Amino acid sequence: MATTTQPTGVSTWNIDPTHTTVEFSAKHMMITTVKGRLKDVTGSIRIDEQNPERSSVDVSFAAGSIDTGVEQRDGHLVSGDFLDAENHPRITFKSKRIEGARAEAGEGFTVIGDLTIRGTTREVKLTATYEGRGRDPWGGERVSFSADGKIDRREFGLVWNQTLETGGILVSNDIKIHIEAQAVRA
Repeated sequence: MATTTQPTGVSTWNIDPTHTTVEFSAKHMMITTVKGRLKDVTGSIRIDEQNPERSSVDVSFAAGSIDTGVEQRDGHLVSGDFLDAENHPRITFKSKRIEGARAEAGEGFTVIGDLTIRGTTREVKLTATYEGRGRDPWGGERVSFSADGKIDRREFGLVWNQTLETGGILVSNDIKIHIEAQAVRA
């Protein structure tokens, strides 16, 4: 059940990995969308109730937790050709600013932050939605957000590819990101 009153102050919320999904998708052979997930996510969200634009997010993902449903492909993605998880075990995102945030369920806003993949940091923009908050059956309080974005994987050193005989490339350079996040008040 969602709460109807707006709390005041600043609060910290811990990402609930069992109710959070971080997905990515890329085109294979320029014709089929292949999706995957980063399963191991940790982090926190700091919410400023009076000034939502002063809120922040800091999350981390285990690069080796990638799951596309195909073991051979997952092995290639964590190898030195792509994420190089052995030398760069974490992917991180830390917000720098939030624009247009309002503490009303269903409202959209933009999160701008630093994404680090394979030791390379680039600023990215996520289009986010505040999904709401409420009490869980165990007496805790939860908050939920969704977000979407797109990156060019080459900007992070993920340059491996193969040219197709018919023209085009095997793996798209644009990677779409979709996040469904739920967090529990600390």
